[in-house]
Amino acid sequence: MKEIIDEAVRILKAGGVILYPTDTVWGLGCDATNEEAVAKVFAIKRRSEAKSLVLLACDLDMVALHVKEIPSIAIDLVEVNDAPMTIVYPGAQGLAANVVAEDGSVGIRIPRHEFCEQLVRRLRRPLVSTSANVSGEPAPASFADIAPEIRAAVDWTAPRRFEQGSTGRASQIIKLGLRGEVEIIRP
Repeated sequence: MKEIIDEAVRILKAGGVILYPTDTVWGLGCDATNEEAVAKVFAIKRRSEAKSLVLLACDLDMVALHVKEIPSIAIDLVEVNDAPMTIVYPGAQGLAANVVAEDGSVGIRIPRHEFCEQLVRRLRRPLVSTSANVSGEPAPASFADIAPEIRAAVDWTAPRRFEQGSTGRASQIIKLGLRGEVEIIRP
């Protein structure tokens, strides 16, 4: 696995876009601090840059580097949740402007998926994680569900054997505020 992740990280650091399995569905990914790479993801998905993207982080320390403050409830949610959960944090920082929502927030998930964890840890920065589909089409639960045009548009594709551990379903999404506000966007 080390050589495969090293190759993916090399592509990501060069501004490339990868196709890879996550803890939820197959995703398109790039370095979340590289605005040009993020623009490529939007182009592949044919998605408006007005919509924000979900990011993967390897742990709360990485999250803390990219948001101004982590609401205390987020720590509890990360520790107790046993299903894929994306938390929308206020006050994004140190990220490509085109991954940040208009209100300055950013959605980040800490995956419990060995391939994703190692990939993000080795990249040492957040990884874009958006479903590998054209915007408005169903998210690909497995590699076989990915449209040929998406497969052809990326710079690197993970071996299919790493899809083990993916749920095939989207994560829940919870938006948090700094004063204890909690909004469930997707249960």
